Amino acid sequence: MTPRDIDHPHRLTPLGSTHNSVAIPDESASAWRKFAAFTGPGFLVAVGYMDPGNWATDLAGGSAFGYALLSVILLASLMAMLLQALAARLGIATGMDLAQACRAEYPLPVRIFLWLVCEAAIIACDLAEVIGTAIALQLLFGLPLLWGVLATALDVLLILYLQQKGFRRLEAFIAALLMVIAVCFVAELLLAKPSLGGIVGGLVPTPSILTDAAMLTIAVGILGATVMPHNLYLHSSIVQTRRFTRDPAGRREAIRFATLDSSVALSFAFFINAAILILAAAAFHTAGHTAIAEIGDAHRLLAPTLGVAAASTIFAVALLASGQNSTVTATLAGQIVMEGFLDLRLKPWARQLVTRGLAIAPAAFVAARYGESGTARLLILSQIVLSFQLPFAVFPLVMFTGNRRLMGEFVVSRGVRIAAWTVAFAILALNLVLIGELIA
Repeated sequence: MTPRDIDHPHRLTPLGSTHNSVAIPDESASAWRKFAAFTGPGFLVAVGYMDPGNWATDLAGGSAFGYALLSVILLASLMAMLLQALAARLGIATGMDLAQACRAEYPLPVRIFLWLVCEAAIIACDLAEVIGTAIALQLLFGLPLLWGVLATALDVLLILYLQQKGFRRLEAFIAALLMVIAVCFVAELLLAKPSLGGIVGGLVPTPSILTDAAMLTIAVGILGATVMPHNLYLHSSIVQTRRFTRDPAGRREAIRFATLDSSVALSFAFFINAAILILAAAAFHTAGHTAIAEIGDAHRLLAPTLGVAAASTIFAVALLASGQNSTVTATLAGQIVMEGFLDLRLKPWARQLVTRGLAIAPAAFVAARYGESGTARLLILSQIVLSFQLPFAVFPLVMFTGNRRLMGEFVVSRGVRIAAWTVAFAILALNLVLIGELIA
């Protein structure tokens, strides 16, 4: 038994009725059937690694330096796999998500500070989704940015509907949109005809990434914007939707399948991010367009560069699917964080309206006053806020999963702790550099 198997005042039921709601086959079932039952949370988490906030850095890297920064996307993905595996382990081993663990382990002033910075990060993340969706609606239908921003308020109705249908339906919706994104980028890559040799070579790090100041800046941007803090809270909670046996053997099996689920899903996210950079390298870098850093610029140039009118439309469809997906997961994370840190439960519609309203207000103001260039700058600002908050999620996670009193027999090994602390301090250093570069 782990220390948290007994009743604990901080051990709440995450996400209400969805907790422990997805059945797991019994011992006689095959490993494939069990893995299928555990599959889902990892793909909800993977959404955050391919949201509109990541697109600009991938586009900038590919257009400016070709395939050279693919190795950076690969490194960021490996770091993300380790952190998400730790988040899943925490939730399964202790029965608490990361927010609940912070509430249980830290004094009130620390909890309040961590909650505030986490709420700021979730609002910033939702802001990126609002802007990304609004840009996609403008590109596809000519809808003015301001109207597109306001239209994202309707996402609240979609999220409420999906939650009422059960967690498996929600996961299926996310998976369907992920497939739309994947199909769109496969089509784009077939049209762009990238260099296979260039792709393979780009997966190998080169010294120029560290010696070239401009390349280093974009590399730091890719790394800093990849790992999303709200995903750590989200993952540690939604793994508890599975109805696995709450004994050591059941937890051990759940950790194994949950880790496999998130690793497969993040490999998928790596493909999407790599595809964005490869598309920019093949379509823009080779044609001499080396300063593409905004989504709108990429959309305008894709069709004439590739010589296929549908290329820009496919790109916009993928962006719209990305924005919709990220909206759902950011809203779920907001609910988990508020319940975990404060033991405060709002009606789902109230929580979602508050979060979405706080994101829509600045986006609507900037869209009305400054137009497309203003929303592009606001998108960058959202990444600064996310970068600032990330260490405040990563450091507690690494500390908790290395704490034998909290984790019991599921405490991570010495080697994993060393790797996790290395990643934590690397993220801290990279995000400090990123914040300095973005503010400068």
